[in-house]
Order: sequence, then C-alpha cells, then structure tokens
Amino acid sequence: MPTILDGVAVAARVRADLRADVDAFRVRTGRPPCLRVVLVGEHPASASYVRGKTAAAAEIGIDADTLRHPSTMPEADLLALVARLNEDDGVDGILVQLPLPDHIATARVIEAVRPSKDVDGFHPENAGRIAMGSGGLAPCTPAGVVELLKRSGIETRGRHAVIVGRSNIVGRPLASILASRPADATVTVCHSATPDLGAFTRLADILVAAVGQPGIITGAMVREGAVVIDVGINRVDDPTRERGYRLVGDVDFASVAPRASAITPVPGGVGPMTIALLLKNTVEAANARLGPAR
Repeated sequence: MPTILDGVAVAARVRADLRADVDAFRVRTGRPPCLRVVLVGEHPASASYVRGKTAAAAEIGIDADTLRHPSTMPEADLLALVARLNEDDGVDGILVQLPLPDHIATARVIEAVRPSKDVDGFHPENAGRIAMGSGGLAPCTPAGVVELLKRSGIETRGRHAVIVGRSNIVGRPLASILASRPADATVTVCHSATPDLGAFTRLADILVAAVGQPGIITGAMVREGAVVIDVGINRVDDPTRERGYRLVGDVDFASVAPRASAITPVPGGVGPMTIALLLKNTVEAANARLGPAR
C-alpha cells in the first residue's frame, strides 16, 4: 500500500508554525496580521471556501473578516472597494474570492489588487516573479503542493515531475516553482491537446493531476513507485449519499494507489494545504510590509 499524504495533518503543522510568526508580528506592531476577503454573490461553494479560510485564519490569530456583497454589485464598486483596501495600512492581505459574477471582468479585478497584498498570488507581477524564480507571493495551491512534498520528505531535486493541467492558478505556477531552486525538478506540462497522455504520465517520478476531470488518471497511466498528487476536486452524482453527490479527484484512486509509492486522498490532500499556504502568504505579506526587525 502507498503512503497516504495526509494534507490535514501537514496543514496543521504549517498552522502551528505560523502561530509563532503571528505572535511575533503582534509583539512588533500591537496588532495581528489582517486579511480581508471579498465575497461577491451567494455561490454556495465560494461561501463554504470563505468560511474555511477565515476560520483557519482566526485559529492562528490572524484578523480575518469577509466583506460580503450581492451578485449585482457593479464592477466599478468592486474596484473602488479593492482600491480602499489597497490604501488601508491596517490591511496586510486582500483576497477576492473567485469566481466572480459574469458582468465583472475577473482579470481587471485581479490586476487591481496591490501585488504586495495579493495573498492569492494571482496578480501578473507575482506570476512573473514566480516564473522568473525571483520571489513574489505564489498561488496557494501550487505552493501547498510543494510544501506537502517537502514536509512529507519527498525529494524533488533531479526528479521528473509531470503536471497534467496548464491553468494560471495551478499548472503553470507549479511548473515554475518545481523547476526553480531549491526544488530543482525536471518538469513536463501536459494539457488537453497532449496526444497519448499516458506516454508522458508514465515517465513521471512525481505526477500532479490538475485538470478538473474526474478519474482522468488511471492506474495504466502511472509508473510503478510514482508519487501521485491529486489537485482535482469534482462533484459526481451519488444517490447513496445524503447530499446526492460525492467528491472525487482527477485520479482514479482505486486503480492508481496500488502502483504509487505515495498518493494524496480527495478530500483531505491538497485542499487543506491550499488554505494553510493562504495563511502563510498573509503572514509573509504582513512582515514584508513591516520591514526587517531591528
């Protein structure tokens, strides 16, 4: 049986480490790091994600609050709100929960967030810095994947990492992080137009699935002994469940697990790490704005 990479347990360790950083920040400033989350609309999944993020932030002492607005909020009003948060010296991190309503240009809002407060790591300046290996706040999910590998004792240096998915939120930044120092992996990125996907995935020492397609990675596509990271989280109908659905990943766990040396579950793998790295980004953003201790 493979090692199950327990994101819940590892995320708890990350949060425990961050508590000391939050306490040190409070000693220096007389206040905790401050995170403001903007939620536009009543999308059930978004509301659930936001509750999880703010609860985790409060647990380690971050001042986290959600600014809720109706789905009819004009784009101009949202941009004005972001501008006010940018100028508020008491706010260290800003997160605009996605997706936004269709009448709002998501890219325009992302670019409006000051890069130094962009704890989601989506601003083009942060994306560019990550691609160049020159710092910047990294998107939380790819940063969480790397943190999970590191804290689980999985070596990336010299390993061949194959990423299935090229989104700006996961695939592209993860490729940049893994290829840069100190991860030092050799990286292949596959996507929907990749012919014979299995020919590439079977070469992976570390295989990351991040395409949002339930069970797209099967056992026949995985090399014996590979580490498999499942970023996908998909709802599939299941009348036997009270809610009428169950959550599954992009990896067919039943057929892949016997071949893997280590594998993440869904749920309980990458998801908790994403939230933990959001908190880490918030603390780093707060400390960066404060400057070095004297």
